Amino acid sequence: MSSGAPAARAVTQPKRLGLFERWLSLWVALCMVAGITLGLQAPGLTAWLRGFEFGRDSHINVPIALLLWLMIYPMMLRIDLASVLGVRRRPRGILVTLFVNWLVKPFSMALLGWLFFKHLFQPWIEPALADQYVAGVIILAAAPCTAMVFVWSYLTDGDPAYTLVQVSLNDLLMLIFFVPLVTFLVASASGLTVPFAVLLYSVLVFIVVPLALGSASRALFLRARGADWFEKRFLPAFQPVTTVALLATLVLIFAFQADNLVTRFSHVLLIAVPILIQVYFNAGLAYSLMHALRVPYDVAAPGALIGASNFFELAVATAIALYGPESGAALATVVGVLIEVPVMLSVCAVCNRTRDWFPAEAATS
Repeated sequence: MSSGAPAARAVTQPKRLGLFERWLSLWVALCMVAGITLGLQAPGLTAWLRGFEFGRDSHINVPIALLLWLMIYPMMLRIDLASVLGVRRRPRGILVTLFVNWLVKPFSMALLGWLFFKHLFQPWIEPALADQYVAGVIILAAAPCTAMVFVWSYLTDGDPAYTLVQVSLNDLLMLIFFVPLVTFLVASASGLTVPFAVLLYSVLVFIVVPLALGSASRALFLRARGADWFEKRFLPAFQPVTTVALLATLVLIFAFQADNLVTRFSHVLLIAVPILIQVYFNAGLAYSLMHALRVPYDVAAPGALIGASNFFELAVATAIALYGPESGAALATVVGVLIEVPVMLSVCAVCNRTRDWFPAEAATS
């Protein structure tokens, strides 16, 4: 009996975010101020940076693309392709996650975007911008999971190995489903068309290439230096690089969006409404289905968090590639970054307070 007490106390100890994650909303707000200041005070420099693209009219902005690679490559290093094969031994949790992420989340977001931007918010948003905002939120919802899921899973005592499998499998499925879903839903819910070649090129640049490099690097370094060095030394070394790249990306995007943000700040609040509804709806749906199927808590909590979060790096890059860095679509994806931390912390709080609703054993999930 005495040997079990320390473990019980360790489980109940409160967990904390790192300094960067804990204050991410503040950093994003500061980046917004810095970006708007840059855009308004140095319009010539901003225009030059905006026009620095991969090829004529490609909309793939070179500075943003390089910064995004610095964020996405470390994320892809975490993907263990071999672990995905073990999903069949514990299928229920992953099936719920896949159902919510690919059969519910993009379609519910398309419906909410169409309802709010094309109808309920029609008096305040002109039709052309409404179409851009619909496209942006669809792109955001069609890109599930980010590296931050590992942080949220940690805060809820989620199973780290199973969380890795959930994230890895969703990232792999993006190679198959992201392009057709975005193409179909954007065309259906807005008046915009999606340049298929540009969208496919974005997936190749921002998923396929980093995934291939990450997988090759992972295999090479694990073989050469071992798992302990890779997990404890190599991956953490990327943290400051990823942080700086994220903040620099946000500064550039807000600089490109400076005029829109100054003249249409109320639109940021309007964009947040359907995103918030969609986030809580999908998190609640995933969590409820996990409970109904008696999936253990340490799998159910990460499943709910993955249903609530987005791969906003890919979403921002795709929106910029399709419609330009100053577009309403790009602004809509950035709003997802603005509300990410407080929303996800609220989901974590609900999970932690309801953990006794779920079975503790994970052996058969």
